[in-house]
Amino acid sequence: MFFWRMINRALRRQVSKRLMIALTIFLGSGLTTSMFAVMMDVSDKVQAELSSFGANIQVVPQGASIISDMYDVDTPTPQGAIREDELGNLKTIFWGHNIEEFAPFLESDATVDGEDVQLVGTWFNQQLDTKSGESVQTGVEHMRDWWDVTGDWANDTDQVMVGSRLAETRGWGPGDSISVVGHGETFDVTVVGVFQSGSEEDRQLFVPLSVAQGTAGRDGDVDKIEVRAITTPDNDLARRAARDPSALSLTDWETWYCTAYVSSISYQIEEAMTNVDASPVRQIADTEGEILDKTQLIMTVVAIFAMVAASLGIANLVTASVMERSKEVGLMKALGARNKSVVATILTETSVVALVGGVLGFLAGLGLAQLVGHLVFGSGITIRPMLIPVMILIILVTVIIGCLPSMRYLLKLKPAQVLHGR
Repeated sequence: MFFWRMINRALRRQVSKRLMIALTIFLGSGLTTSMFAVMMDVSDKVQAELSSFGANIQVVPQGASIISDMYDVDTPTPQGAIREDELGNLKTIFWGHNIEEFAPFLESDATVDGEDVQLVGTWFNQQLDTKSGESVQTGVEHMRDWWDVTGDWANDTDQVMVGSRLAETRGWGPGDSISVVGHGETFDVTVVGVFQSGSEEDRQLFVPLSVAQGTAGRDGDVDKIEVRAITTPDNDLARRAARDPSALSLTDWETWYCTAYVSSISYQIEEAMTNVDASPVRQIADTEGEILDKTQLIMTVVAIFAMVAASLGIANLVTASVMERSKEVGLMKALGARNKSVVATILTETSVVALVGGVLGFLAGLGLAQLVGHLVFGSGITIRPMLIPVMILIILVTVIIGCLPSMRYLLKLKPAQVLHGR
């Protein structure tokens, strides 16, 4: 009881220094809270921003994968096929909820108005009922959201979309009706949109998957699937597993399999589908990991510098406060107070002040994190519960480090010399 009465009286003195300590902690904890709040949620935000890059996993038939790996060429003839009726299996794997979007593709040659055209069959915006009873909406409309589309997205079996270069060559535009002929089949379709992708796709005619299957005579077949999944950045375990999963120990294998690495999701896709090879699109997957790692590193460095600056500020303010109270401390020691009691008093005083500044800084940091989220990512930041104990620990460590110089001064202080004015 006497101890807390001393603390209460001490807090009423040197009000300006107490306010400066609280302000220092407020600024440091506010900036650190915002950085850590954003950093804990930045993975999902970066994934969302990089989704415009396209798929990060590509699924092809095993035959096509083997030929490509052996000869490093794209074969003009089909080397096996993916079964269309197995597409729903993508959502039944362990990490099925991490698969955001996917779209099948089948290329074929057809004749339109007497001239050869390369068709790409796909799902534009397909509702798919999976074996688990889940209904998902997916397709190329979600996978190619960077396309600059004039007109509308196709959403029916008789609607198609044409690349800008092909449309310019043929004079096609939204609303035009064309006849697609191939393999003895004729399909009357309507152009509803012209898109510009900035790639070879601008020379292709995108049609419903069933139309491409009909013109190629390949009912139920798919050439490849592009998959967009939320993944965890690769580490050493993921890289070892990507080379050879069977070489992992049982513990490492379980850790890898139950972590959303791009390689483990690819592995599970191969388990769920017949004779397919799922491989990461390394340009996308590696870019995601690098950007995420660098973003988190920058935020961590900023947070560390903020709290180091706060510790230096506290060190100066507390040391100055203790030096002004040196006679009071000397008297306490002369009356029998031990060093640990004196140190505990200074630490408690500073901690109480820091608590006030820390709580206010934490609340301000949450607001700053939301501002950063809306300005940078266009959406709010999800506050993780783990942030609270992390910030309590950081503030406590900051206060202790900041009080170290004053503790050293207190331990060296000689009561006789102080009370005699020396």
